[in-house]
Amino acid sequence: MHTIHNYPLLKDINTPADVRKLSKSQLKPLAKELRDFLTHTVSISGGHFSAGLGTVELTIALHYVFDTPSDQLVWDVGHQAYPHKILTGRKDRMTTIRTKDGVSAFPSRAESEYDAFGVGHSSTSISAALGMAIASELKGEDKKMVAIIGDGSITGGMAFEAMNHAGALDANLLVILNDNDMSISPPVGAMNNYLTKILSSKFYSSMREGSKKALSSMPSVWELARRTEEHMKGMVVPGTLFEELGFNYIGPIDGHDIDMLVSTLENLKHITGPRFLHIVTQKGKGYPPAEKDPLAYHGVPAFDPSKDCLPKSAPSPHPTYTEVFGEWLCDMAAKDERLLGITPAMREGSGLVKFSQCYPRRYFDVAIAEQHAVTLAAGQACQGAKPVVAIYSTFLQRAYDQMIHDVAIQNLDVLFALDRAGLVGPDGPTHAGSFDYSYMRCIPNMLVMAPADENECRQMLYTGFMHEGPASVRYPRGKGPGVAVDKTMTALPLGKAEVRHQGSRIAILAWGSMVTPAMEAGKQLGATVVNMRFVKPIDTELVLELAKSHEVLITVEENVLAGGAGSAVNDFLQAQQILMPVLNIGLPDSFVEQGTREELLALCGLDIQGILAKVEKFCA
Repeated sequence: MHTIHNYPLLKDINTPADVRKLSKSQLKPLAKELRDFLTHTVSISGGHFSAGLGTVELTIALHYVFDTPSDQLVWDVGHQAYPHKILTGRKDRMTTIRTKDGVSAFPSRAESEYDAFGVGHSSTSISAALGMAIASELKGEDKKMVAIIGDGSITGGMAFEAMNHAGALDANLLVILNDNDMSISPPVGAMNNYLTKILSSKFYSSMREGSKKALSSMPSVWELARRTEEHMKGMVVPGTLFEELGFNYIGPIDGHDIDMLVSTLENLKHITGPRFLHIVTQKGKGYPPAEKDPLAYHGVPAFDPSKDCLPKSAPSPHPTYTEVFGEWLCDMAAKDERLLGITPAMREGSGLVKFSQCYPRRYFDVAIAEQHAVTLAAGQACQGAKPVVAIYSTFLQRAYDQMIHDVAIQNLDVLFALDRAGLVGPDGPTHAGSFDYSYMRCIPNMLVMAPADENECRQMLYTGFMHEGPASVRYPRGKGPGVAVDKTMTALPLGKAEVRHQGSRIAILAWGSMVTPAMEAGKQLGATVVNMRFVKPIDTELVLELAKSHEVLITVEENVLAGGAGSAVNDFLQAQQILMPVLNIGLPDSFVEQGTREELLALCGLDIQGILAKVEKFCA
């Protein structure tokens, strides 16, 4: 039986203080145990995997050298923080990760004092750690602040804004770049090319190997060189960019050499000012299938670690909404050469793999730079192109000003394809797309659509693409109700809803993913059920007709109620001076924690039984 007793060192570690009790010679065996334990627990629970495998030695070294939680570690995004969770008192609960009431998928201040900053989106760590360093220094505290950021996340402009500020302040801050040449999608851009060029440089390699040979015959000199290798590398390959930003650059060094990591961090701990440590790691390190395909093992379901492949999901005759989008994008590109596809580093997640292969010159992965993605699209539209920005709802929040200032004010032809809208499940509140009805409905010139099924998704994408001006189509994670997709593309009449079921007394107005459960609830209630289709503009003519012919209106949406689709109905009725009972059903005014999508919909009363219960109570 596999128990914690299979890990003689790890079993006695409940806090980082226990790590610091170990001798340096015990750290390497601890790393092996930690990597094996991570593999075992994630194979049971599923979750983010290959990123954590690559940071095992770094995590141990950080907690060994720094006095956490007094010294603060800020992990960027947090995919790589599972080993950190294991060493900070959560190892017995790791099989609950990403489940309802279980361990969070990402660092969370509410969960542990060792999680210095809550994360989930990228490129925030340096700004947060700098803010913590400033506040701590003003209080007269002697705390060390460390930001750990990946080569994918450092492509985000926010990271450079923070480094520029930190250098100007001469802040007491350590930034660690975990360079594994692999974000979720393959990293792109000049920054990644720069890092790759450093590591592949013949000059660097020959200098390093030549130095080893020359000094190996002089043990005392070689030992001195080995201890200061990070500084030698800094001279051989200066981090010019980081030095110019005011950082003392050290590296690159081997991120899996725990002895070197510890000695380097111990040196850096006693240096003040902005420091930048560049380490090189392998995503998936220590588990051969993940080393071979780190992208496939980035986020995994439960799996058998003795096998060299992940379980395949049962084949389905119905595509996911992401697949519907990907197919439409290729079909539309074949019909209209003006179409350009843009993604902020989410090629796989947003369904652009086939498009990127078929139309490489019309495909633009801008790296983790949502603001740039939107303004890039605006610039393309100015020259007559028809850009499609494929982006998760939660990530479009990061480019809100660009959506208003650069796209909407100029009324440019940009289509936003919003994936993962509504509740996303195990990734929790940082990834939920709970607000896009609200934040898009209030923008002038914006067309906002929500498909009830797979075919409607395809037709809405076409409608938005053909529309003159900005448009958005938002759709949930996973599969729809299983409606066959018509290959023919037909533009829907703008702002026109569809009555799906005719009833009396009660009229249920539903948007997007809520049409299916509303239909089932409506049939049981004998209510009229409407697929509203458009969040903006709403079908005011139909709403007016329903208000006259029914006693009660119910609105149902997978969005927060504040400013959402139901609010659009309320605003219209008020403007028409119509007084009647209206019940708005939607997401609560709180952040919904993790769980399966089905669990969370039920928790929020957005499944069939929840809708029935709320309507019956309201109409009692």
